Amino acid sequence: MVWTDAQGRALTDHPRPSVAVDVAVLTVLDGGLRLLVVDGPFGRALPGTFLHPGERLADAAARALRDKAGVGDLAFHQLGLYDDPARDDRGWVLSMAHGSASPSHSLPPTAELVEIVDDRSALPLAFDHDDMVTAAVHDLRARYADDADPDALLGDRFTLLELRRVHEAIVGRPLPKDTFRRRMLTHIEGTGELVTADAGRPAELFRRIRAHPDA
Repeated sequence: MVWTDAQGRALTDHPRPSVAVDVAVLTVLDGGLRLLVVDGPFGRALPGTFLHPGERLADAAARALRDKAGVGDLAFHQLGLYDDPARDDRGWVLSMAHGSASPSHSLPPTAELVEIVDDRSALPLAFDHDDMVTAAVHDLRARYADDADPDALLGDRFTLLELRRVHEAIVGRPLPKDTFRRRMLTHIEGTGELVTADAGRPAELFRRIRAHPDA
């Protein structure tokens, strides 16, 4: 059976755009927020690809990360659909932007990481990827405003100073030490372990408080 609309037209009679996915991967390196980019025929861009027939958006995003950036097993989520008909000079292309964050050491050693300045890539990106990056930065900040380290940018154990430096890199400004400590103590717990920190002083190691699976 061929389904038709009220005017008797089949689905194949309607103009259809191409569908793409793009992934903004953020990380913290040398005290600053960085973005993973790849080189392509239109210049630097986010890892992205066109959707294959019968493919889910999440599978296409994973494929883009694997094939374009050499990144696997990375969690990501949708940020929004970019549908400006003029966004791609090649034709009518919709793109579902995805956001992700990764420890820098988990990315390939050859990965190109670009500094984030004023919520955007320090280097111009192709298409409307600069707007996608801004959305990804705002999304990352929102998630870190309500948690200690939801993307595990640090290891399982960390000092409060290490945690504060990650948050400062994400928000792009210094954070008051005591205020930050009070805010984080509802999300972390001490391990009882000490390590040598700045100036040879011992510092306590903390870990994230994980919600009970039945909570």
